[in-house]
Amino acid sequence: MSEVVNVAEIFGKNVFNETVMRERLPKSVFKKLKKTIEDGAELDPSIADVVAHAMKDWAIERGATHYTHWFQPLTGVTAEKHDSFISTPDASGKVIMEFSGKELIKGEPDASSFPSGGLRATFEARGYTAWDCTSPAFLREDAVGVTLCIPTAFCSYTGEALDQKTPLLRSMQAIDKQALRILRLFGHTDAKRVVPSVGPEQEYFLVDRAKYLQRKDLIYAGRTLFGAMPPKGQELEDHYFGAIRERIGAYMNEVNQELWKLGVTAKTQHNEVAPAQHELAPIYDQANLAVDHNQMVMETLKKVAGRHGMTCLLHEKPFAGVNGSGKHNNWSLTSDTGINLLNPGDTPHENIQFLLVLGCIMKAIDKHADLLRESASDVGNDHRLGANEAPPAIISIFVGDQLEDVINQLCSTGEATHSKKGGTLSTGVATLPNLDKDATDRNRTSPFAFTGNKFEFRMVGSSDSIAPPNVVLNTIVAEAFKEAADELEQAEDFDEAVHDMIKNLLADHRRVIFNGNGYSDEWVAEAERRGLPNIRSMVDAIPAITTEKAVKLYETFGVFTRAELESRAEVEYETYAKAINIESRTMIDMAGKQIIPAVIKYTTELAESLCKVKAACPDADVSVQTELLQETSALLSEMKAALADLIDITEKSLAIENACECAHAYHDKVVPAMAALRAPADKLEMIVDKDLWPFPSYGDLIFEV
Repeated sequence: MSEVVNVAEIFGKNVFNETVMRERLPKSVFKKLKKTIEDGAELDPSIADVVAHAMKDWAIERGATHYTHWFQPLTGVTAEKHDSFISTPDASGKVIMEFSGKELIKGEPDASSFPSGGLRATFEARGYTAWDCTSPAFLREDAVGVTLCIPTAFCSYTGEALDQKTPLLRSMQAIDKQALRILRLFGHTDAKRVVPSVGPEQEYFLVDRAKYLQRKDLIYAGRTLFGAMPPKGQELEDHYFGAIRERIGAYMNEVNQELWKLGVTAKTQHNEVAPAQHELAPIYDQANLAVDHNQMVMETLKKVAGRHGMTCLLHEKPFAGVNGSGKHNNWSLTSDTGINLLNPGDTPHENIQFLLVLGCIMKAIDKHADLLRESASDVGNDHRLGANEAPPAIISIFVGDQLEDVINQLCSTGEATHSKKGGTLSTGVATLPNLDKDATDRNRTSPFAFTGNKFEFRMVGSSDSIAPPNVVLNTIVAEAFKEAADELEQAEDFDEAVHDMIKNLLADHRRVIFNGNGYSDEWVAEAERRGLPNIRSMVDAIPAITTEKAVKLYETFGVFTRAELESRAEVEYETYAKAINIESRTMIDMAGKQIIPAVIKYTTELAESLCKVKAACPDADVSVQTELLQETSALLSEMKAALADLIDITEKSLAIENACECAHAYHDKVVPAMAALRAPADKLEMIVDKDLWPFPSYGDLIFEV
């Protein structure tokens, strides 16, 4: 039995949160820092030394020896450089532990060593990390020791953002300003801030570490590049929400405790659809914290897995043939006075403020569907989107029967007179209570679904940062709010103007509403008829961020400059090409050094056995052995030819210097060549003796955890 844990006692114990700051900071300093955090006021540099001293003392009391500026470059993971608190020893040789305000506020990592898309040349090395005081510092306890982690932004010497956090903070400022204008139109003059709230659900796979270490594809690429399906997959649907096995439960228990100490509100855990797949979900938090916390979740999932003899796979599609992993990004807008702008109330047809917000969001999604699609683009997600396990690559909005009915009323007659009610659900069992039924069903096939008081963006990949989609959502909705406020603030008759605006918004952007089956071929045809974009791959999605429309949007709200957008496009093209190159070379290595030698050994033994049988008994029927040898040899020949093609195509693609052209070459030529190599290899796995096959099978990996 595991030790009983009092969650209330350990929650946030490793976080330099408001309670700790209130206890350790002078009242005047705490007040200034809190104003910066809550009101978005400029940070007063004069308080930095006091905060740094208190933070250092708190950390050292808990065993910390080092501190680090913890930031999120464009690598997809976090980065850190550790410095100890040790300063120059005094005359007696006694070491002094110091941490200044300057060290708290600013760090200087090598900016040329991180992806910059051409913003930084190799010789232009200086970059800065800047303390983000809106995200509290925390202590990380592991085999390295205890480290004080200070969340920071990361920018170049010339001021361009080189990270995920800086654009996110900029976008939060943008939507805060414009959402307040909307609230003031409806008389909410007491609200001072509107903050986007996010709750990211995290899916992941767990495999036995010993088996993981026997597969080069999992080690280098994070996914299986070869593998035949086992006799059983997920078709019985018995893993989803099934009883959690003890080994997995012990792992989840430790993950929860680690996250609770860090102030991450890990709440929900369960088995997901695919064997060996699971999910963790936190409670909502403001977008900046949610992004930081999700990075902590991913790091913790991987770190704790090793302690339990397992490896956590965050790749979107680690196994072909079973569900991949996503990360549902639940997004809403809430004021500091408690107003949720996405709450329709009991009678949404009468909730004019909500209907205006809904219309603005419809406009934003319809106008900038390409940007939202691009924000969920990563290499692994290309394997997942559009399959019957994830939303299609077509951006649409699910609003449910209740809101669709209100929209239809407004569009057809200009007035909405009623809202559908949920009613009561009777189970037909006397001992069970009747249940209040929601006014609408849910739709898991929709990429952007309204789920009561929030929108769930379901396209984000499991390994990806949630910063990009939230940057897009914040900025495109800020634009729609601004355009609405610009017009309504000048209206002579506000009631009439807002009524007309809502009707026009809903009518003009109604095409983006779809409540049906997003997995169906019929929807693909219908979406094309409506003129909705269907962007099927990452390389096709990347150009969206450098269109004149996108540049104007982001520069208007100070979220990105043109140079920053162009650099990010360059980084994404390079990332795609590099990732596929790694996969291709891994396949070449596995095929040439492992699979082909194993098949040759099998065919040799089979041929020798066949000769012995013929020699011992010339009249024996050896048709089965002969047919098997012929089939295996034919597949081996096919595989060898496919391997030669892949080597040639990969070398030619790698030689292309232009990042965009190189990425397209890997997508258009290398990926199909990889599939051509995999096909005969997976067939051979079903023929060759298991004892001769060079690495664990799918069945070994997903059913023996």
